[in-house]
Amino acid sequence: MPLVIPGVTTNSADPTQEWANKLVGKTVSDASHSETNFCKKDLPQQCRVIQPGMLVTKDFRPDRLNVHVKEDGTVSHVQHG
Repeated sequence: MPLVIPGVTTNSADPTQEWANKLVGKTVSDASHSETNFCKKDLPQQCRVIQPGMLVTKDFRPDRLNVHVKEDGTVSHVQHG
């Protein structure tokens, strides 16, 4: 398995990976940025935060960022669609 260092060995042209580097492991809230928090107002306009067990539509929108959070509120992964 190759060594992956975010921002160094990843494809910086991939917007999904860029958002993953910014969000994974952090919480998303209305508060300002910190080491462990990302402010919702700085997410893309086409974005939805998906909580565990939350019902979502299955329509594919390539410009929409889906932010998946765990039970404790931290971001587990992101995807476009």
